[in-house]
Amino acid sequence: MRLRRRVLAAAFVAAAACLAPFAASHAQTYPAQPVRLIVPYVAGGLPDTVARIVAQRLTESLGQSFVVENKPGAGGAVAAAALAQAPADGYAFMVTDGPMLAIQPFVNAKPAFNAQKDFVPVSLIGVAPLYLAVNAKVEATTLDALVALAKAKPGALNYGSAGLGSIHHLTAEAMKAGLGTDITHVPFRGSGQSVPAMIGGQVDMVFASPPALMGFVQNGQARLIAINAARRSPQAPDVPALAEKIPGFDFAFTVVMLARPGTPAAVVDKINAEVARIVKVPLVVEQLQKAGVDPEGAGVAQTAAALQAELQRIAAAARHANLRPE
Repeated sequence: MRLRRRVLAAAFVAAAACLAPFAASHAQTYPAQPVRLIVPYVAGGLPDTVARIVAQRLTESLGQSFVVENKPGAGGAVAAAALAQAPADGYAFMVTDGPMLAIQPFVNAKPAFNAQKDFVPVSLIGVAPLYLAVNAKVEATTLDALVALAKAKPGALNYGSAGLGSIHHLTAEAMKAGLGTDITHVPFRGSGQSVPAMIGGQVDMVFASPPALMGFVQNGQARLIAINAARRSPQAPDVPALAEKIPGFDFAFTVVMLARPGTPAAVVDKINAEVARIVKVPLVVEQLQKAGVDPEGAGVAQTAAALQAELQRIAAAARHANLRPE
C-alpha cells in the first residue's frame, strides 16, 4: 500500500512538472486567435462602453482581435449561458457590473447562475459611482439640509429609480436606512426616464451616473448632493460621499471582467496584468472617467475580494428593500 502511494505521488509530481512548461508556453503564445468579450447589455450602456475601450487596447497590445459581443436578456442569463457554453480556454470573457451578478437571487425564484461558482474573477476594471441629484427647486442645497428636510417632512419627498431591484433603487433604500429618513420610491424604466422626471419636477431626486446628470447640473436644473461611494470622486471632489454620514456606506458598483471556471490561471494573470496597465494610460483614464468610471485595474485576488464585498452589500440592501423573487 505504501509503495502504491509513493508511486501515485511520484506520478502526480511528474504530471505537474510536465504541465508547468505547457502552461507557461500557453501563456506565451496566447492569444493565438480572436477573443470574445461578452456583454450582458445592449450596445451603448456603461459595461458595453468600458468593454469597447478595453477591447481596442487589448487588440493593439496583444496582436489579436478582442471583439465585443452584446448578449442582453433575462437579467444577464443570456450572456452567462454564452460564457458557460464557450470552452474554458481564455478565448471568451464577460464584462459586466457587480449588481447584475448580485441581484439574480432576489428577483428570480430559480436564478440562472451562481455568481460565486459560475465565474472566475479576472479584473476589476473600474468602479462607477452614482450621484444623488436633486431638482433645483428642492429647498436643500447640501446633504445635511436634505436629511433635515426629509426628517421634518416624513414621506413628503420622493426619489426616482431605474426600476425595482436596480442599483439606483438599492442605493436609495440603503441610504434611507442609514440616515433614518422616509422618502417615497417612484420606479421608472431606466435612468433615461427617471432623470428627466427629476428635471421636470415629477420626483425630487435620483441617483444616476455622471454622464446622465452633468449637463443638467451645469445649466442649473439640478444640484449634486452626494456620491454613493466610500470616498469622494476625483471627478467631483467637492461632492461629499455618503460614507461621511453613514460609516461603511459604499454602493458605487464595480465593472469587472470574468472568465469560465477552468480557464488557465496563466491566461487569467496575463489578461489581468494587461488590463491593469491599460487603465493607467492617460487617454484611457480620460475615456473611462468620461463614461463615469473611476479606473482601478486591481489584481485577481483584489478583484475577487471586491466582488464578494459588493455581493454582500447588495444582498443586505435587497433584503432591506424587501425584494421578492418572481
